[in-house]
Amino acid sequence: MGRGERGDLSDAEWERLRPFLPVSNGRCGRWRDHRQVIDGILHRVRTGVQWRDLPERFGPWKTVYERHRLWSANGTWERLLQQAQAAADAAGQIDWEISVDSTVVRAHQHAAGARTAPPPAPKGGQVAEHQDENPWKSLVGLLVEVGERGEGLGRSRGGFTSKIHLSADGRCRPLSLIVAAGERADCSQFVPVLEKIRVPRLGLGRPRKKPDSVAGDKAYSNGPCREYLRQRGIRHIIPEKSDSRAARLRRGSRGGRPPGFDEERYKKRNTVERAINRLKNSRAVATRYDKRCYVFLGTVTVAVLVIWLRS
Repeated sequence: MGRGERGDLSDAEWERLRPFLPVSNGRCGRWRDHRQVIDGILHRVRTGVQWRDLPERFGPWKTVYERHRLWSANGTWERLLQQAQAAADAAGQIDWEISVDSTVVRAHQHAAGARTAPPPAPKGGQVAEHQDENPWKSLVGLLVEVGERGEGLGRSRGGFTSKIHLSADGRCRPLSLIVAAGERADCSQFVPVLEKIRVPRLGLGRPRKKPDSVAGDKAYSNGPCREYLRQRGIRHIIPEKSDSRAARLRRGSRGGRPPGFDEERYKKRNTVERAINRLKNSRAVATRYDKRCYVFLGTVTVAVLVIWLRS
């Protein structure tokens, strides 16, 4: 297979991923060439083409799809993303002045109709040497997490939609993300998004989870969000809603002091909006085609991984 096709991994990008990819355990055969399959997944994420219509140079379409489904379920894509973030952090290339926001994704009609039961584990297949014997064990907890949200599909002004909640660093790169139903309020996913920030250290030490500051729009201007940030000692830049300000002023001295607000720092909140624009350059993210929420989350994670590799 020729290298250098548009959207494929470069040699440098492949070398960054190769050490962290699953290896055969010697009992269930061999993986098909990881690089060929990953290039096929990247092509689908970038173009939004149906799996069955993948070009032949990527190999059997079902192999590419099952690899993506498996790695979305067992956390392989998330681990690869964390390794890319860890390398950037070790080089001092992460701006920890982060911002949070969400974006609505229109769901295609083919995204509906997922079965209520968890998908069966494949009959064969290889597992990574650092993973459990059954890589689908982690899928149980994942389905419990997303099952309450009905596969992350809901009704909103845009119709049949999902919503991606994310945080982004000061260089327009997503740090963490969650997929929820389209009608879910932004503030309801504020804490889960921040809790998912986890950048490992390449050497010794605990992963970094705490940003220097957090900026958000008025959708996050409520007591629970501000209280969570105060408890963690995180400086926050969130404008006060007009009705909240009026209610505080009516109470006089009992209303307390107004929350601090740094206008200059708030101007950097556009970084998360620019990160969303970069993310939606991938057509399989801009429109949701995946029935299962964990597969769509894997699709978005792949798009985020590409941003980190190529930023």
